[in-house]
Amino acid sequence: MRLLRFLGFMFATLTLLAIVGGIAGYIVVQRYSADLPDVTQLEKYDPPVVTRVLAGDGRLLAEYAIEKRIFVPIGAIPKRVINAFLAAEDKTFYTNPGIDVPGIVQAMLTNVMRFGSDRRPIGASTITQQVAKNFLLGNEVSLKRKVREIIIALRLEKAFSKDRILELYLNQIYLGAGNYGVTAAALNYFNKSLDDLTVGEAAYLASLPKAPNNYNIEKHPEAALARRNWVIGRLLEDGYISATDAQAATAEPLTLHPRDSTEVVSADYYAEEVRRELVARFGEDALYKGGLTVRTSIDPRLQNIADEVLRNGLMNFDRQHGYRGPVAHIDISGNWPEALAAVNDPPGLYEWKLAVVLSTDAKVAKIGLRDGSDGQIPLSELGWARHVDAKFVLGPAIKKPSDALGAGDVVMVEAVTKDQQGRDYPADSYGLRQVPQISGAMVVMDPHTGRVLAMTGGWSFQISEFDRVTQAMRQPGSSFKPIVYLTALENGMTPSTVVMDAPIVIDQGVGLPLWKPSNYDQDFLGPATLRIGLEKSRNLMTVRVAQAVGMAKVVEMAKRLGVVDDLQAVLAMALGAGETTVLRLTNAYSQIDNGGKKVTPTLIDRVQDKLGRTIFRHDERPCQDCANVDWHGQSPPQIPDTREQVLDPQTAYQMVSMLQ
Repeated sequence: MRLLRFLGFMFATLTLLAIVGGIAGYIVVQRYSADLPDVTQLEKYDPPVVTRVLAGDGRLLAEYAIEKRIFVPIGAIPKRVINAFLAAEDKTFYTNPGIDVPGIVQAMLTNVMRFGSDRRPIGASTITQQVAKNFLLGNEVSLKRKVREIIIALRLEKAFSKDRILELYLNQIYLGAGNYGVTAAALNYFNKSLDDLTVGEAAYLASLPKAPNNYNIEKHPEAALARRNWVIGRLLEDGYISATDAQAATAEPLTLHPRDSTEVVSADYYAEEVRRELVARFGEDALYKGGLTVRTSIDPRLQNIADEVLRNGLMNFDRQHGYRGPVAHIDISGNWPEALAAVNDPPGLYEWKLAVVLSTDAKVAKIGLRDGSDGQIPLSELGWARHVDAKFVLGPAIKKPSDALGAGDVVMVEAVTKDQQGRDYPADSYGLRQVPQISGAMVVMDPHTGRVLAMTGGWSFQISEFDRVTQAMRQPGSSFKPIVYLTALENGMTPSTVVMDAPIVIDQGVGLPLWKPSNYDQDFLGPATLRIGLEKSRNLMTVRVAQAVGMAKVVEMAKRLGVVDDLQAVLAMALGAGETTVLRLTNAYSQIDNGGKKVTPTLIDRVQDKLGRTIFRHDERPCQDCANVDWHGQSPPQIPDTREQVLDPQTAYQMVSMLQ
């Protein structure tokens, strides 16, 4: 009887506790679920995606993103990657109801035992709960957030399939170093697509959601390796891989492989100009979150040539004005490689290296490089390095290396193989270099389409982001003269029209001195044709031509070709005293070469949205017979040229002939 009474008491007590617990649970659920976000909003999941800017040959030029993410549907994610995340984060994902009840109980007991300590409470989040937290709740550490997370997780399980929840998770999860989602992480950590990841690499990615910064390969290699191997162990334990696979994966070295630089085109000024245009056309949100695919017109081969030609020109000009001294000076009596390593690279160094002068003799300066190796700078590579004083006056010629360099000088050098006469240098020879103080610009453009094929706006984007192709307003000088001669051809003159090349004095008006322009070489040809005047760039002939046709017409021509919008109608402007940009002047010449048809410069050929739809195209000409056509030897379709005729074709032809 006593046993029956005891059992009855226990049953009544448990029933009461169950009722009280149920009521309490109902109250908690009602309290915390009143203002929960609607899970159905995830049906229209539209994550921020990387915008990729591509060169003309398809290589990567630039990427823009707030979160580095490349969305991949669950069907395209390999099982190897999925299994790694399931083993590391939620092995019962496909069988649990969205929460792990045993795990929650264990976490509660652990947290009770830790009560009063400074240790962070642990959770028992399933992948579904992590989706609820990452998408809808945030990272607040509190009981309230945990209860809300569980409620949303249960709702997610009712609203979506397991595959959809896993798809959301694998594309949203933060995996360190600015990478969101498994695809971006695979690319930026290992330079691989998901399909090419090894078991060890997939296991490393799966090790990151817990604490990405704690398992950084470069900063915490031992912790990263241990965590990766733990995931491999879980894969083995859960039956996803064999013991042989686990052993091989554990033996894999864990090494960071950044994206292959050979697949990336370096053109900072070009990329920045594209970025500005995209922001102006589509807005910052579309650029940094919209996942645009932008095909540019840049030709990497021409871009490399343009960069090299501009830098060589600037360097040669800068050398004519002497040597401004070393980057730094260090003590070489002790550990000079360590002291040299402590010197920061100056901006604009490119492929040059820093070296320290160790000694000099009559023929060479001995140098040491950061890797501890030795080299030499021959005297023939120092001839330009005359010192210059505060008034920019060059010092005496260099007769021995010590005239330019001293022991302890930290200098910029570049490996050289031959001297100016083509004779071979010893294998360890270097030339002295310095970053020019002057800068410049170069643009290469297709004159018939306006496609900008190469553009470099200065010596180095590191030194100055100011783009001298599009932003610098400079006097065009004699390169403006064809505009004057075009005006003359349009107003009745011909290439054989004779104009006097002789001194001229211009009355500038009351209170102003007489203007006496002159030729560069101070000589005169007398009567000469327009063709000769342009060919030899005669200032006095150009002034007379502008005076004859009237500066108002020259101003109108400059505006029509887009060189200058508000040129002053004074004769000095005929000699290029106005201001314009390199790109605008290049575009004017393009229109001359294009038979007088209007040309609009462009850096972007086409822009597609994240779904592949074309939302911008530079060439908008219609072509009715270009799509879905089988070729059987017929002529290509003729696309109409609807561009404005800004010059008479005959006038343009004459000017091209004169310029040639």
